[in-house]
Amino acid sequence: MTRLTRQWLLGALGLGALALVGCNPPSGGSAPATSGSGGGKTSFKLAVSIYAGWMPWYYANENQVIKQFGDKYGVDVQVQYMDYPASLDAYVAGKVDAVVLTNMEALDMPAAAGVDTTVVEVGDYSNGNDAVLVRDNLTLDKLKGQSVYLVEKTCSQYLLERALTSQKLKESDVQIVNVSDSDIASSFLANRSQKAVVTWNPMVLEIEKTKGVKRIYDSSQVPGEIQDLLVVNTGVVKKSPEFVRTLVGAWYQTLGLMTKGGDAQEAALKKMADLAHCSVDDYKAQLKTTAMFYTPKDALAFANSADLKTHNDLVRHFCFDHGLLGNNAKSVDAVGISYPDGTIQGDANNVKLRYVTQFMDEAASGKISL
Repeated sequence: MTRLTRQWLLGALGLGALALVGCNPPSGGSAPATSGSGGGKTSFKLAVSIYAGWMPWYYANENQVIKQFGDKYGVDVQVQYMDYPASLDAYVAGKVDAVVLTNMEALDMPAAAGVDTTVVEVGDYSNGNDAVLVRDNLTLDKLKGQSVYLVEKTCSQYLLERALTSQKLKESDVQIVNVSDSDIASSFLANRSQKAVVTWNPMVLEIEKTKGVKRIYDSSQVPGEIQDLLVVNTGVVKKSPEFVRTLVGAWYQTLGLMTKGGDAQEAALKKMADLAHCSVDDYKAQLKTTAMFYTPKDALAFANSADLKTHNDLVRHFCFDHGLLGNNAKSVDAVGISYPDGTIQGDANNVKLRYVTQFMDEAASGKISL
């Protein structure tokens, strides 16, 4: 969630900074990146940004895995490395055909901007990467009246709301201080009088090294709510399913290396760490708090679960309450979300986010392979 909401940086704090900020829907059209219809379009663009759960895309590109699948399916895929906000802007503007983002971003960026978007692969969910950290043995139930450092309108604010709700508190019970993701760790560590901060890895790991600081709530307590997704412009999915098969095939081929064991696994992880400008140990530490769906079977189980709808219902309410579903949204139902079983949350006449399992199904059954 710009990780906006998310903002997840493997690279900050000396690990190579890439700021992931900005959550307001940008202006721009929704045309696909390249022209053509039917089988005529053969060149496509995928935008990716640095985050633990997305480094397999960098590996798949650098090691020609995407090219191998592209050769098989007759498509050319150009992978563009971008800062997270820029990748979202590019997707909404139709400059790229596909992008990796969170479920919150999928709602508050392309969906809110009117870009019909299809989730073709569920990659992972945050399972401890995002955390509420405090000083001086402050407890969750004592946050009332405290100021809290975080990046507003991001996963951090979402997590804070979930933490407060667990104690029957509200956002209005605390004072939110908006701090940029690039400054949040240093600002918190420098200000000893500041008692609470909410952020994500690698900043969480850095802040936790400080004596007297501890985490009191994290995303492992709301599993499945902060999702990392591969999405493709719905028009492109319909016209060029071979592009999607290329991406999905390359993804699971690469994830297979990450679980293979032995030298092949270690070589793949080292390459991903190098591409993220961090150490292998740093990268492995962040993978531990990232619930990766390493097989299409695991991804399918999540995508077909009733829990997915429950998770997204919480996220869409947060987006509406914070004005992230667009200026004209009159209710939480302004944007429709469709699911593999045919059910829809929100306006059935304005479905802009679609979870489909077709391509994960094909991968699970061995139909997408080299």
